[in-house]
Amino acid sequence: MEKSNPIKVAIVGVGPVGMIMAVKLKEAGCDVSLVVRNKIKLNQIKSEGIKLEGKIKSIAHFDHVYETLNDLAKEKLDLDYLVFSLKSYQIKSAANEALKIDTDKLTIISAQNGIDVEELLIPIFGSDKILRMVVNYAGNLSAPNVVNVTFFNPPNYLGSIDDSRTQQAEEFSELLNETGLTTQAVNSYEILKRTWEKTILNASLSPLCGVGRLTMAEAMADPDTVELIEQIINEAIVVAEAEKIRFPDDFVRTCMRYLKKGGNHFPSLAGDVINNRQTEIDYFNGKIVEYGKKHYIRTSLNLAFTNMVKAMTNKNISSRIPGAAAAVNRNIIKKGIVKDKKTSVVYQGGPCFLGVDLGSAFIKFTVIDNNQNVVFRYLLHTLNKDRLLHRQVMQAIQSDFDIKYSCATGYGRKHFIESDIIKTEINCAAAGVSRDLNGAKNIIDIGGEDIKVIHCDETDGVSNFYMNDKCAAGTGSFLSEIAERAEIQVSEMSHLAARSNYDKELNSFCTVFAKTEIMKWILDGMSIEDISRGIYLSIANKVAKMKLVPDVPTAMIGGVIENHPYLQSLLSEKFKQEIIVPEEPQHVVSLGAAIIAQRTYNNLQKKKSDLSIAES
Repeated sequence: MEKSNPIKVAIVGVGPVGMIMAVKLKEAGCDVSLVVRNKIKLNQIKSEGIKLEGKIKSIAHFDHVYETLNDLAKEKLDLDYLVFSLKSYQIKSAANEALKIDTDKLTIISAQNGIDVEELLIPIFGSDKILRMVVNYAGNLSAPNVVNVTFFNPPNYLGSIDDSRTQQAEEFSELLNETGLTTQAVNSYEILKRTWEKTILNASLSPLCGVGRLTMAEAMADPDTVELIEQIINEAIVVAEAEKIRFPDDFVRTCMRYLKKGGNHFPSLAGDVINNRQTEIDYFNGKIVEYGKKHYIRTSLNLAFTNMVKAMTNKNISSRIPGAAAAVNRNIIKKGIVKDKKTSVVYQGGPCFLGVDLGSAFIKFTVIDNNQNVVFRYLLHTLNKDRLLHRQVMQAIQSDFDIKYSCATGYGRKHFIESDIIKTEINCAAAGVSRDLNGAKNIIDIGGEDIKVIHCDETDGVSNFYMNDKCAAGTGSFLSEIAERAEIQVSEMSHLAARSNYDKELNSFCTVFAKTEIMKWILDGMSIEDISRGIYLSIANKVAKMKLVPDVPTAMIGGVIENHPYLQSLLSEKFKQEIIVPEEPQHVVSLGAAIIAQRTYNNLQKKKSDLSIAES
């Protein structure tokens, strides 16, 4: 629905709550601007819009998408509403930035969970400009720009915190009502009560799910945890009543009925605990404890969960994570930590940067320190049966390293929402090789599904690149399938081929026909050594047909050269030059992603510093 003079709304914080609201406001005919700090999400929203799935199905595209509030301020849009849909600990810095777009007519909407979060906005904008919203819908991201809406228990509530802007509360509520996101405008007393009500629900279940690694459905299915949840609610009710907030006699029963509708997923705060991120516990159970102290009321359970969550989300204390989760973290770190070859001393601390290469066969993780030394490497099958294993690796990395910035690359980069930026594997390969091999060069990258030849100029930049154009011929998957048909262990192929002088290659690069040809070799009585060399010759001859820049070094990277080192000898012979193979060639692209993350972070810090100097 388009309006001649549309209401102008900006949303800061485009998680599931903000994304759902943005789509619905767009449907209501509003001119919606979004502030999206994550570049992956920003680019996908710009190109593909926001898509809602699950309980609510819709899609919307947006013309105004910005990385920062400073970028939004430059547009001078004269906004009617500014919605903060951030975590409570992110509000203060964002609100200070938003002062640049403040006007007399601008109404601020606080759409966060927790008690007293609007108090973070009052010193900056004043209480007479602020509406508080209690959100009763939720979802999770299935892609950076796609929300799976898991539930909506109408209505939402919206009210002016001092009844100065009741008209705006009614107007904004009506916009959401027009598109089915039922929202009720209420007075300041009612919005306070609804805030406590929602916070009690969150506080009763979220920290328990985080500490116990339980989904909402799992927590509500266990009689012991259900009893614990009831006691947490009862503690909070006593505190609320001391604050003159009255609930119906059946409030506990209503809460339990509401919580039993929770799906088989983690609440937001629990997800933060599990992933070792900062949480909003101070505005959930922490506020119940704070108000309890005010009235000399004991809140033992709320205090216990507040302190447990705080302890578990401190940096670099993966050992405090209970039970099996701690063992998984320790095993991941132990397996991936890189020791200094000269001193055998492992990484001791300081800022780090993460690169993740999401390939067709493997996910590669590389962490570097501020000097671009590799401190951690990890390899994970892309099609692992345990779909949560990559999150466990990320959790272990974030627990043990101070990751300042991260970059994702590879086939799956657009769907890896945990990273700050994404780059192509072409650029990451160039950055990774160039760390130790500067200047003009060729890079041959044979991966699981393709072959790339990259040309770099004297400044280490990519000047050109080529890719194979016939399915997966000559790649890692081709090698694995052919070796399997020939009953050759991949780990033994290089040793076997080195013992052969056979000079004929496979005639076909179609995997089906190549398998038939291998069977003929076997039936003809050809030795396993000759078969191995024949397979490698076919790969080497294919790569040799790809164009290289003459008279410059050539490096070879990827999983194939790491697992099939004999190819280095064959290609050196074919190209009549030494083929350089960097250390850990399968991780070079993820190394390059980590280096790009470091460069990007340093550039952002420099821009902030320059801006600060200019403003002063």
